[in-house]
Amino acid sequence: MVERQTVQNSGGASREAPETVRRMFEEIAGRYDLANRLLSGGMDHLWRRRAAELVAGWRPVRILDLATGSGDLALAVASACPEAGVVGADFCEAMLEHARVKGLRETVVADGCALPFAEASFDVVTVGFGLRNMESWDRALGEMRRVLRPGGRVLVLDFAMPPGALRWLYRPYLHHVLPRLAGWITGRPEAYRYLGESIEQFPSGARMQQLLEHTGYGEVGWEFLTGGVVGLYWGRKV
Repeated sequence: MVERQTVQNSGGASREAPETVRRMFEEIAGRYDLANRLLSGGMDHLWRRRAAELVAGWRPVRILDLATGSGDLALAVASACPEAGVVGADFCEAMLEHARVKGLRETVVADGCALPFAEASFDVVTVGFGLRNMESWDRALGEMRRVLRPGGRVLVLDFAMPPGALRWLYRPYLHHVLPRLAGWITGRPEAYRYLGESIEQFPSGARMQQLLEHTGYGEVGWEFLTGGVVGLYWGRKV
């Protein structure tokens, strides 16, 4: 069982310490994909497909998928950009093992806040449902910018809190139903107990735009998917 430790994020949010998050993902790696499919009602496939469509429109040659996990976003991007090279990076080796089994050829164990890549190495950096878990959002986005070539683009896909009445319906699911279901699926309920809080604290919409601009990105845009439960954000290195 994971012993919880928390740290203060650069955005002022209290969150799980990196080592705690790593151990959580190690424990659920074997059933991570199944949990995602069931808990999202299969919508996770559509979210990644939309992200991959955006990336394909930028015509990149070299792509980094950060916090790649079991590789689903990296593989979706690779399918949409068959001429591009795609690298999947994650700080959890157990997750990367599953990504390699699924066909992701190039993987690297890496901390998103201290990437082991040279400056200007990639045309696009993507991160799906991973930035929220990182120790410092500012530092991670800064590292992504560092490894991007001039004019390169970043794409962030993550959960958000939907607006209006849907938010009040979504909250009970997020804080009570989802952790119980995830615990039943993975056998590790403690790995999902922090999820609702982390989603509540994570910036979305205009707040994410401000964060991207603050860390050196221009031409920032975003769209909400599935009624606002997921946000898709992008920016260009300036």
